[in-house]
Amino acid sequence: MFLLPSLLRDFGSRVPCAALITAFASSSLADSGCIGFCANAGTFLQASHVEQIIAQAVAETKARGLEATVAVVDRIGNVLGVFQTNGALGGMVIIRSGRFEQGRPVPGTAGLEEVPVPATFAAIAKAITGAYLSSEGNAFSTRTANQIVQEFFNPGEIGQPSGPLFGVQFSQLPCGDLVQQGTAIGIGPRRSPLGLSGDPGGLPLYLNGTPVGGIGVMADGIYGLDREILDRDSNVDEIIALAGTVGFSPPEDRRADRIAVLGLLLRFTDVEIGSLLTNPFTAQPFAAISGGIVGSLVDAPGFFASASGIQNGLAFTQPASGIEPADAIDPTLFPGLDAFVLSNGLSVNRFPPQNGAVNLGQQLTASDVAILLRNGVHVANRARAQIRQPLGSQARVTLSVVDVNGTILGIARTRDAPIFGIDVSLQKARQAAFFSNPNAAASLSAANPTLATYVARAQSLVDPPHNGVLFMDGTAFSARALGNLARPFFPDGDIFSGLVGPLSKPATYDGVFTAGINEWSPVNIGLQLDLVATDVFASLGTAPVTDCSISNAAGIAPGRLANGIQIFPGSVPLYKGGVLVGALGVSGDGVDQDDMVAFLGAHNASAELGGTVTNAPPGIRADNVTGFGLGLRYVQCPVAPFIDSDEQAPCDNK
Repeated sequence: MFLLPSLLRDFGSRVPCAALITAFASSSLADSGCIGFCANAGTFLQASHVEQIIAQAVAETKARGLEATVAVVDRIGNVLGVFQTNGALGGMVIIRSGRFEQGRPVPGTAGLEEVPVPATFAAIAKAITGAYLSSEGNAFSTRTANQIVQEFFNPGEIGQPSGPLFGVQFSQLPCGDLVQQGTAIGIGPRRSPLGLSGDPGGLPLYLNGTPVGGIGVMADGIYGLDREILDRDSNVDEIIALAGTVGFSPPEDRRADRIAVLGLLLRFTDVEIGSLLTNPFTAQPFAAISGGIVGSLVDAPGFFASASGIQNGLAFTQPASGIEPADAIDPTLFPGLDAFVLSNGLSVNRFPPQNGAVNLGQQLTASDVAILLRNGVHVANRARAQIRQPLGSQARVTLSVVDVNGTILGIARTRDAPIFGIDVSLQKARQAAFFSNPNAAASLSAANPTLATYVARAQSLVDPPHNGVLFMDGTAFSARALGNLARPFFPDGDIFSGLVGPLSKPATYDGVFTAGINEWSPVNIGLQLDLVATDVFASLGTAPVTDCSISNAAGIAPGRLANGIQIFPGSVPLYKGGVLVGALGVSGDGVDQDDMVAFLGAHNASAELGGTVTNAPPGIRADNVTGFGLGLRYVQCPVAPFIDSDEQAPCDNK
């Protein structure tokens, strides 16, 4: 917590006391009281704010004798400005996770490891991450993301299960049919050039207790991760970004370091205001540093056009943002549920409930989809959040329903759900529909030999009757179950078994488990990346790619996995008359909450529909699959999860 006496000690004599008091009072409210209702037409980043944020960051950059790239985005991912100091112009940075410090791989042979990318893209990805992971109930940063995506949670604590959002870095991808593209300011969510970032130096920006965007900084030349979080780093990217946030900081009680997951406190930053060499409130105005004096606005192809100058952001939940209250568009769709939908910017629902594809004579109807979404929203509104303050808040999530072909049939959101969950909920839904289909193995194997290898490894790992036929036998795969097979150590975190998750690259851990050759890293994860790598690499150029599913290469029909897959919990396949007809994906809160909203939402919808649409029959669920004495998990719901009830185990026997 920022306590004034400790701040005075940290600053010493560098900053006048009056300025320090102003900075403290303006930039960090102890508790804004915002719980999802503060966003309004007046809470958005204005161009003058963006100029101030950049000027503050640049002042800190120059005080340290460094060069930097600074990007600012609004809450839905519009890039409002990208600025480079003169010595950083045209700069490239290297993607390096720290897993290959000895014998670094040749670029292109280990996923994204050692790949050079524009510093502008890296800064934008960091800014988007800070914006997308945050809400009025939680302020997360790229350092938070770093903590929750690695092979152990916490990173460096060997033998522990992987991070709770393992794999989320491959969301918001630069290819995909949901995220929006282009340099013009418009509806969200917008794509990220490098997915979500775990490289410290991306922070959220707040006004009056509500998130309005994010700042991302690249100054150290490496787009990487912090693999040792037991110490506190003096990361220059993070320090410069922090300077930019002064006056736009999140309320202290919403920061990640006030939120625990699985009994572990999350991290927000390793630096605080006292680390700064400058007083941000006395930074030179933007006009005094731009136009080549200290640096310039620069192009980021596909994301920002410098000729347009710094832009105003869009106000969240207002029509132009593309995320609106459902009642403002169609009061009959989610009556009394305080739900939100994605719109086209003109108060037209982009994804109203619609009929799905017919599979063996069965299909999800528009009415089915509406009832599924309503029941899911209702469960979320009753559920106690895991990753939000104050304690006792409602879970905030996005829900997506797809048909058997991955076509979007409907999307709904609860109030103030973080933006990252939109794309992730769709990835989760498409993953469940795809891998529960008996043609999944054939589709993957036909696409390319690498994907065929993953299929063969999974089929050989499991016991009869699934041995040799997994992904062909109609086993119902939730996101949790597929994720069990996608961890580098199998079972998750077991460094002594000698087993590798069949959908993962093999990993080693020096000094403990050394069998085999290490190929795994957070940017070379396995099937999840290999499914989309061709199009992700193509999208690093100027031409947008709208399908991440390698459908143009062969094997996977367009749309089935158009924005990639996700491998942490929160989706279930859906059935009608025992026939697979689609899936429901949920994302935005704790992974057990996501699981519960998907599973119970489908269960309660089934009751309302008289059993016509159901969760997977228990006999075909992936928790019947075993291998080496281990069983997969299907869903895992939290204990006593509701705000309005003391029910202990709501998912049991369903």
